Amino acid sequence: MPEVARFYGIIIKLFFGNHPPPHFHAVYGEFVGLFDIRTLEMFEGDLPSRAKNLVVEWAEQNKLELLKMLDEQEFKKLPPLK
Repeated sequence: MPEVARFYGIIIKLFFGNHPPPHFHAVYGEFVGLFDIRTLEMFEGDLPSRAKNLVVEWAEQNKLELLKMLDEQEFKKLPPLK
């Protein structure tokens, strides 16, 4: 599962052909969260609230690019949270 971004110790990964809904994985140490790209809700996982909030903030900035990557099936690095 390719890494598309990294910030504050959080790694964002995306996998093509994965189960619905369209989502990405956020990994923070031993914690993992799966986030629906369209709603930005964590639908599975155990990320601490601070990490979860940072992931949502990042995803708000990159939502269109994530959807485009899934649609075109082409990975690219996205900027970290600023």
